[in-house]
Amino acid sequence: MSNVIVVGAGVIGLFSSYQLALAGRDVSLLDIGSVGKEASWAGGGIVSPLYPWRYSPAVTALAHWSQDFYPALAQQLLADTGIDPEVHATGLYWFDLEDQAEALAWAAREGRPLAEVDIVEVYKALPMLAPGFKRALQMPGVANVRNPRLVRALRQALLQMPNVTLHEHCPVTGFVRDGARICGVQTAQGELLADQVVVAAGAWSARLLNMLGVELPVEPVKGQMILYKCAEDFLPSMLLAKRRYAIPRRDGHILVGSTLEFEGFDKAPTDTALASLKASAEALLPALADAEVVGHWAGLRPGSPEGIPFIGPVPGHEGLWLNCGHYRNGLVMAPASCQLLVDLMLGREPIVDPAPYAPSGRLGAI
Repeated sequence: MSNVIVVGAGVIGLFSSYQLALAGRDVSLLDIGSVGKEASWAGGGIVSPLYPWRYSPAVTALAHWSQDFYPALAQQLLADTGIDPEVHATGLYWFDLEDQAEALAWAAREGRPLAEVDIVEVYKALPMLAPGFKRALQMPGVANVRNPRLVRALRQALLQMPNVTLHEHCPVTGFVRDGARICGVQTAQGELLADQVVVAAGAWSARLLNMLGVELPVEPVKGQMILYKCAEDFLPSMLLAKRRYAIPRRDGHILVGSTLEFEGFDKAPTDTALASLKASAEALLPALADAEVVGHWAGLRPGSPEGIPFIGPVPGHEGLWLNCGHYRNGLVMAPASCQLLVDLMLGREPIVDPAPYAPSGRLGAI
């Protein structure tokens, strides 16, 4: 019997399993498909909320902890697996914000290095930027992570751990109960038993909780992205304007995103979104009009009220835990979210106050 079953092998499930295994637990990690091929693969990988001052302190607390954790994590994964997640510290510029005063007030209050920069100096640093922007804020040091490589590194790290078993293409069809206690899951490959079960299935988490008559307010929110190939030195920093962003990778790839669409579980890319994203890209970086689009895809974010994830035990279902509902900030909050989950599961002092994330009082009945 495994000590812990983790359902969902996106970045949250992978990190949760990694932290539990490091703590000495035997872990079975299950996914309906391949590891990390949903939102974790599809996202941009900015290690910051897009507009951090617009979020609640609950999101800020997890984001800050994780931002400080990522560089060392990347080094550890590279050393252990030979796969570099490419944590790329470029800094981030915001242009012509309507709530610039609120952003600066937030930075002063939180002690974050966000400051207004002279637009003339910005154009000197970013000659490829489209003309016409009037104001800019910059946060130096903000990184992006190459999320497909992060997922690959975490998968390899788990495969090297003797107390982890990975079950890909293994749909969960139900839960095993002993009275009010959840003691395992039913799968297409048979019954698996455990002392504790963690649901970390992203946008699909609500479907799993529905099997228990529990209403979890997590829904799929579609986001589409496009990818350009440019020279390695084309764009030195991440940019954000008019709700769209451009993210440079080390090898010259430029990611531009993203849409927000409420289309259920449909994740097919659309020509309409492609045209919209190309227009945004060229309005930000005109040279992209002559660059090749080498990729266009969509993913499903796990939307939740205020973007605050559900982390902790499920009331009335002893042994069942949640780590889901991270909306647009799964990669940003993953290390802290998973550390908090493991702290709670193992009875350790939590890294942050767990109350805002507790499922208790935030779930309904079907």
